[in-house]
Amino acid sequence: MATNVEVKKNNQESTANLIRRFTKRVQGSGVLNRLRKHRYHQRDKSPLVHRAGKLKKLANKVKYETLLKLGKIQETVRGRRSR
Repeated sequence: MATNVEVKKNNQESTANLIRRFTKRVQGSGVLNRLRKHRYHQRDKSPLVHRAGKLKKLANKVKYETLLKLGKIQETVRGRRSR
């Protein structure tokens, strides 16, 4: 998928001009645009993994509610700051 971009220095060509030509060729090839587009892409979870996560979350919720009813833990208040 990656494209190699190669430029060779011509006779009596300045380094700045070589870099300019390389930059233009990289922009023209679209390599950077393709990389930036897919930079933060993450695969979707498979249905099996998604289901397993839901089942685990439900089991933890039932366990928490049971311990709460038995008085073994206290309910935590989220989002409040104590003074």
